[in-house]
Formats: sequence, C-alpha cells, structure tokens
Amino acid sequence: MRIIVFLFALLLPAAAFAKCYNAQQLEAEQGLRIHSELMVIALNCQHLAQGSLYHQYEDFTRKHNALIQGYEDTMRAFYKGEGQNGEVELNNLRTRLANRIANEAVRLQPNVFCRAYGSRITQANAMSQEKLRTWAQTVFPTYPLTRSICEGVSYKTQQDK
Repeated sequence: MRIIVFLFALLLPAAAFAKCYNAQQLEAEQGLRIHSELMVIALNCQHLAQGSLYHQYEDFTRKHNALIQGYEDTMRAFYKGEGQNGEVELNNLRTRLANRIANEAVRLQPNVFCRAYGSRITQANAMSQEKLRTWAQTVFPTYPLTRSICEGVSYKTQQDK
C-alpha cells in the first residue's frame, strides 16, 4: 500500500504540492507586481507627462533598486525551494504580472488607460521605502496572488488602509 501511495504522489502535478506564501514572499510578489505594472504604465503612457513617465519609472527603479533586488531574491529562493529553476520562474512571474496590466491597457484603450493609471508612477516615485513596502504588503482583491497565503500569516488588506 505504501508503494502505491508513493507512486501516486510522484504522478501528481507539482502544483498539487505548491507551497503557500509567508509574509516575505507575499510582499515580494506584490512588490514585483507593483514594479512590473509601473513599467507597463511607463511604456504605454510615456507621451502624456512632462518629464517622461519612463524616466520617472527609471528613477523609481534606481531609488528602490535594493528593495526590488531583495524581492527578486526572495522569489528565486521560493521557486528553488519548490525544486524549480528560480531564475526561469522569476521571469515567468514577471511576464505574467506585466501581461495582466498590459491586457488592461488593451481593454481600456491607451488614452483611457493612461488617464486611469498614469499618475501611479509619480505617486510611487514620491514614496519612501517604508511606504512602498506597506503598499507591497497589502493584498487587494482585484490583484490576486499567484499562490495562497499560508495559514497564520497576518497581512493587510485594502480595507485595512
């Protein structure tokens, strides 16, 4: 019987054993989502603002580079802990996150999208690292995580703000 259970476990897809996120992993994914969204906004809306939004995005990235690198390291380690290639999975995550907001840009049409989202870069660029981390630690129902949150992990929600 043990052999049958063992063989069955080997045949289950890896997703069946997917780990949940602790607080650091939750923040890391959300932080990378924010950074990826800002990139897509900058690329789509750079023509709208004085002092190019793309330059503001670059300033944001430089200002928060250590934090962003830390988020990437956290996610690489998470994926590696699942037996996956951390770099490949990080790239896949970044692509999924960017595609989500890019699809929103297509759905809304560029000018409507830029009016709705363009100010986020200026707002994010004005944030301290502490404020950015608070944003990344907040779970928004309209932006679901790619993994569940581990039982017992406390986190902020949009209603807590």
